[in-house]
Amino acid sequence: MFKAKILFIGPSESGKTVLANFLSDTTENVGGEYRPTKGVRILEFETQAEGSRKRCEVELWDCSGDFKFESCWPAIMKDSSGVVIIFNPDVKSHLKEIETWHSMFIASQSLQESQCLLIAHQKPGSEVENGRLQLASYLNKLQLIHSNLEDEPELVRQGFIRYLGNVVKAMSERREQEEMSIIT
Repeated sequence: MFKAKILFIGPSESGKTVLANFLSDTTENVGGEYRPTKGVRILEFETQAEGSRKRCEVELWDCSGDFKFESCWPAIMKDSSGVVIIFNPDVKSHLKEIETWHSMFIASQSLQESQCLLIAHQKPGSEVENGRLQLASYLNKLQLIHSNLEDEPELVRQGFIRYLGNVVKAMSERREQEEMSIIT
């Protein structure tokens, strides 16, 4: 069984915890007032990654969007298999802020595009359409999911399972390369 460490990162109040709870079938803090994550929360669950016959154990690291925890980021990034940047498309500053998150968590780890995912998480009552967002060119290369848990929650789950399949494939390919380098 593969074990995937997936980081949920992005600006504060973008919906990371709501999505993490939904995808891991955790029901704590459903609804109610906003409570910022302090540092990181780790949720563990098993699921079937798309394209894989094996189940995958997922460690979902729900990371705070507060830069006061920046000193913890190297430890959080260690051995991560994939990174999901979550942002609220209704908040214009998030579109610029995700460039910083990409630089700090994705570019610095040299992750493949297939190991990265953008989620434009729309909160209830959102005015933004699921159209094209004005993103930096390097962000446009990443898979983008529009998340609306009120209207289409299963599309979000299916998109995450597809992404997880990409992560497992990249992990498998890396493992095979390492094994081949030992043999030769």
